[in-house]
Amino acid sequence: MTATEASDQAPTSMNNRQILQAMSGLMAGMFVAILAGTVVANALPRIIADLGGSQSAYTWVVTSELLAMTATVPLWGKLSDLYNKKLLLQLSLGMFVVGSLLAGFSQGIELLIFSRVMQGIGAGGLTALAQVVMAAIIPPRRLGKYAGIFGAVFAVGTVAGPLVGGVMVDTSWLGWRWCFFIGVPFALLAIALLQRTLHLPTVRRDVKIDYLGAFLIVAGVSAILIWTSLAGNQFDWASWQTAVLTGGGALLLVAAVSVEARVPEPIIPLDIFRNRTVTLTTIASLLVGVAMFGGTVFLSQYFQIALGKSPTVAGLMGLPMILGLLVASTIAGQIISATGKWKIYLVAGGIIMTVGLALLATIDANTGFGLLSLYMAILGVGVGLLMQNLVLAAQNDVPAAELGAATSVLSFFRSMGGTIGTSVLGAILANRVASEMAKSLGTEGEAAGGSSHAVPDMTTLPAPMREIVENAYGLATAELFLVATPFAALALLAVVFIKEKPLKTTSGMERLAEEAKQAVADGDKPSSPTPVS
Repeated sequence: MTATEASDQAPTSMNNRQILQAMSGLMAGMFVAILAGTVVANALPRIIADLGGSQSAYTWVVTSELLAMTATVPLWGKLSDLYNKKLLLQLSLGMFVVGSLLAGFSQGIELLIFSRVMQGIGAGGLTALAQVVMAAIIPPRRLGKYAGIFGAVFAVGTVAGPLVGGVMVDTSWLGWRWCFFIGVPFALLAIALLQRTLHLPTVRRDVKIDYLGAFLIVAGVSAILIWTSLAGNQFDWASWQTAVLTGGGALLLVAAVSVEARVPEPIIPLDIFRNRTVTLTTIASLLVGVAMFGGTVFLSQYFQIALGKSPTVAGLMGLPMILGLLVASTIAGQIISATGKWKIYLVAGGIIMTVGLALLATIDANTGFGLLSLYMAILGVGVGLLMQNLVLAAQNDVPAAELGAATSVLSFFRSMGGTIGTSVLGAILANRVASEMAKSLGTEGEAAGGSSHAVPDMTTLPAPMREIVENAYGLATAELFLVATPFAALALLAVVFIKEKPLKTTSGMERLAEEAKQAVADGDKPSSPTPVS
């Protein structure tokens, strides 16, 4: 069969029913990935206590999954440009199932940490591949209307995770192990749905995997992320550990760039950054990660400590931001699909996100829930207008053969921004809490956790001390949002310079077939897309 014939036989177009059927497996997989990161939030203290872990182990259980997910996203993205995307999705779900079972049956902290790495690698595949597959089957012009489904899954997973985790821990006949087991049936369902509903062409060609580049990228990124996760907690920011991790990470990444510039099939094609849209959306995604994830991850702690709410109530109090994100992404997606205009929503999202963070910088321990809900909803609207539409802009402006690389680069930098932002802002919060408590209590502040990184147990504190701690955490949380605001403003500046281009009306599969035909016409030897069910 010739390349042209193969191209002609590749799937070209899917109707709305077929797309929704295919997305059912994708959404089940995405729900699993989100649930894995949120369901253990309220269960970790019990888990660590039962397994006899230390505060350091607590940190590693949290960061090991995030490190593995962030570091492997570019690898999954590149593999999706080379091999069958459906099989890769099923492989990532399989790895997630194995990691979840290992975590649920863990009898020691070492196995738990290893299992979280397995979960992180699987979640990295789901994060990168879900949006790649959507771009492959849905033209950019129609993609906006489906963004609301992503938003809904994100909202349900984010809100339900901590609540479900709390219920699991508090229910005697379940226990914390079910926080890991609960994702397994969803993952198995996703594998079955993908097998039945998703049909994509496989691009069969002779390829050489850049193993050296992959190793250098993962090692370099991991060194930087380990530093940002542990600095200010396990060791000082200015220390020999900082010098080793940052210096070593920088050298590894420089070596990775050198390797990627020379190999025929780089993990991250450096040429992709010659595309202005990809470069600017990547910068914006990094800054959104710092501002959004770095700032909002501490809201639950603010609800519980500064406002004195229970973990369950704290989970529900985050609903205004999630609903703002869901409504904004859904409505904007529908309008973008109808009009084809998208840049105005990126700019509006940047402005609204900046305003939302600035408003949240004014909160304290006495802020009413009504005002707090308004501020969170504004932030959610801004994030909802930005996150998915940044991916849409990049996917619309790259060749079909680079969809995986472009999508994974954006996801990678957004995750990295969130990790760095969380670590740095967490150190700022700890220092501000210590400072505020020292003002009120002097050296006694240390006894209440002022200079430590342990979260104080509010139920054991007397009323006067509790009031001091609440005030300290209220002011410190406001400072986090104040620090995050300039990053949102820089993200706005980046999207302003993105050039709006008409949204393509063909899917990634159709564009790939067209590019193959053009290669044949030009006398090149193209890849041959072969349908794989």
